[in-house]
Amino acid sequence: MTNLLIYFFISSIWLLLNTDIAFAEEALPAIDSGSVAWVLAATAMVVLMTLPGLALFYGGLSRSKNVLSTIMYSFTSLALVSIVWVLWGYSLAFGEDISGVIGSLAHLGLSGIPLPGSEVAPNINMGLTIPDSLFVVFQGVFAVITVALISGSYAERFKFGAFILFSVMWVTFIYAPLAHWVWGGGWLARIGALDFAGGTVVHIASGISGLAASMYLGKRIGYGNVRIIPHNVPMVVTGAGLLWFGWFGFNAGSAVAADGLAASAFLATNTAAAAAALSWLGIEWIHGKSPTAIGIASGSVAGLVAITPAAGFVTPMASVVIGTLAGVLCYFAVYYKHKMGYDDALDVFGIHAVGGTWGALATGIFASTSITGPTGARGLLEGNPAQLWIQIEATIATLIFCFVGSAIILKVVDLLVGLRPDPDSEVIGLNQAEHCESPYN
Repeated sequence: MTNLLIYFFISSIWLLLNTDIAFAEEALPAIDSGSVAWVLAATAMVVLMTLPGLALFYGGLSRSKNVLSTIMYSFTSLALVSIVWVLWGYSLAFGEDISGVIGSLAHLGLSGIPLPGSEVAPNINMGLTIPDSLFVVFQGVFAVITVALISGSYAERFKFGAFILFSVMWVTFIYAPLAHWVWGGGWLARIGALDFAGGTVVHIASGISGLAASMYLGKRIGYGNVRIIPHNVPMVVTGAGLLWFGWFGFNAGSAVAADGLAASAFLATNTAAAAAALSWLGIEWIHGKSPTAIGIASGSVAGLVAITPAAGFVTPMASVVIGTLAGVLCYFAVYYKHKMGYDDALDVFGIHAVGGTWGALATGIFASTSITGPTGARGLLEGNPAQLWIQIEATIATLIFCFVGSAIILKVVDLLVGLRPDPDSEVIGLNQAEHCESPYN
């Protein structure tokens, strides 16, 4: 009898210990091969958005004497920001929260990020169904394209050395804190701000920072007096097509899983882009008398920008409304920039800041439990006006932080290395003056 009791005691202890182990294992979601495959593909698609997508889009919009300089901004952003992100950018954005403002430097040089051969669970930090290393690079390419987007505002009049210094400082002091506020557990996340794939972090941030740069630098030589037009429209259209394709990785990839939410975001993204392309084309036809290739390309980008924060929260019909209004709003923002007195060379503010702002606010209006679930986010139209107010707060905070912060960085860089090339270099063109190359032989 005594032996039997001892047996049952030992068996109970063993069962209890192994049950605890099972519960511990279940506390972390298992790595899902389908999600890994999808996010790997989505990451590559976002890289394609920057290079060659944005490089061609911006390169075609610029003048031929500056096309290489403009493309160099996008190419160098991919290389430069990728390194900054690994060294300290990721840690500042997604490290342990410090007062809701910034991440710690615990992951400096990706310290503590599990690798395949380590004994630590490969998704212990983020609790996702993909390895942390994949989440790191997926978020990193978002930082890459944001820096590249800003370059459109100061294209044709920004020294290459100044671009490098500005980009490093901007990722460190603007992008990383803002990403932490929204996605890394910072104060905007705590108040419930919604940004599925970067309406505030990427688009409002790049657009308003670009406005700060264009205002600080002043107008290009001859602006307003000579005709400044895109030098290669087929290049613009090709770039826009690559952006549209890559944006599926940008938005649907932000589900960070191969699931129904990714499919819903994919559908919303395509629908909004199509609606905005058509609404821009239509208003341009009515107001400007001619439907243009650059117009429909710009409209599609405006729609993609506007749906970015909302893609994982809104229905397909809401995305039609979001895209349609984005095309109209961004068209007039670009059309009237000349009367506002600033020279945003490639319309970063008019498309990304205006489109991103509309998208962030629209998220607070159209967020639907039919997408987010019974206990998920809901917007104004489902009886939650508080969400719209939160979106307004997040948008205002982003606009102020990025504009003021970028202006300070521009001033520092100007004092250290100077921002603008000398007038002769600007007249000759930055292809020759900065890079000693010709685009077409």
